[in-house]
Amino acid sequence: MARKPPTNPRKNASQARSRATVDALVEATARILVREGFEKASTNRIAEIAGVSVGSLYQYFPSKEALVAAVIERHNDEIMTIVRAAFIEVADMPIEKAVRRLVTVAIEAHHIDPDLHRILAEQIPRIGQLRDVEASNREVHTLVRAYLERHRKQMRRIDPDLAAFVCVSAIESVAHNTVLSGAEMLSEKMVRTLVDETTRMVVRYLR
Repeated sequence: MARKPPTNPRKNASQARSRATVDALVEATARILVREGFEKASTNRIAEIAGVSVGSLYQYFPSKEALVAAVIERHNDEIMTIVRAAFIEVADMPIEKAVRRLVTVAIEAHHIDPDLHRILAEQIPRIGQLRDVEASNREVHTLVRAYLERHRKQMRRIDPDLAAFVCVSAIESVAHNTVLSGAEMLSEKMVRTLVDETTRMVVRYLR
């Protein structure tokens, strides 16, 4: 069995100059993934686009897979920052208004960089980063469950863990597949329709 390339960084960038180098390498990797694909994202090519030497690249990352893992982590962090803020915003909202806002935010978050999101969706299983996605899904599940517990009186009698699982699965699937479906699903009119239909589906399920 072929040995998987390492995906953990060699060292953390603590100084400003080091962080700038790492940021440049991660950004270059993202650009190459979108423009040329995973196969052409060699460490030499990444270093060239980032404007650093290959030696400098290997000081921080042992492989191109480690760089792709860093891109995944950065993209996931951007999405989760938006999602966490949304849950603070909807904490006291009634269910229908909260669900509509969460569906809207989920779709918007997945559209931060749709081309990159599509590429990463293909590469996450390939380089073994599913655990990071699963950790984020667990966090979202916890946030949804906490909201539902707080607004239990507005819901029919249903197990909150099951309800949270169904809600997260439905909303995440719509948001994710909207991006994977391409530009025809990203029009303003289509997004409004998706928000309306997904909100209606989730609210009816909860009530």
